[in-house]
Amino acid sequence: MRPSWLLAALLLTLGSAPLAADARSDAHKQVEFGIAVAQRGLWREAIYRWERAVQIDPSYAAAHNNLAIAYEHEGELDKARTAYEKAIELEPNNTFIKQNYELFKEINDRTTRQDTQ
Repeated sequence: MRPSWLLAALLLTLGSAPLAADARSDAHKQVEFGIAVAQRGLWREAIYRWERAVQIDPSYAAAHNNLAIAYEHEGELDKARTAYEKAIELEPNNTFIKQNYELFKEINDRTTRQDTQ
């Protein structure tokens, strides 16, 4: 089981992107629902909701970040990296997203190094 910091990171990034149009509002509802199910350990459902949020509003950085965290939790590291990179591209100054991505890279790089030794 992944550390609880993954879930904390989800909650911290939820409010980082302002709600704008109807699409953002609909995407925000998906993100909130995804957080609720992730808190109950239903990560596949959370992924579905966050993928839906990204489809509704591709510019929603928090949705990409949450999706990255969920992919990471499920061991889908290539997808996690892609989602983190998209989140950073959308909000390069978002401290929470940057911290999540840096931690992901540190852990992933350390694991990759151990696997090759």
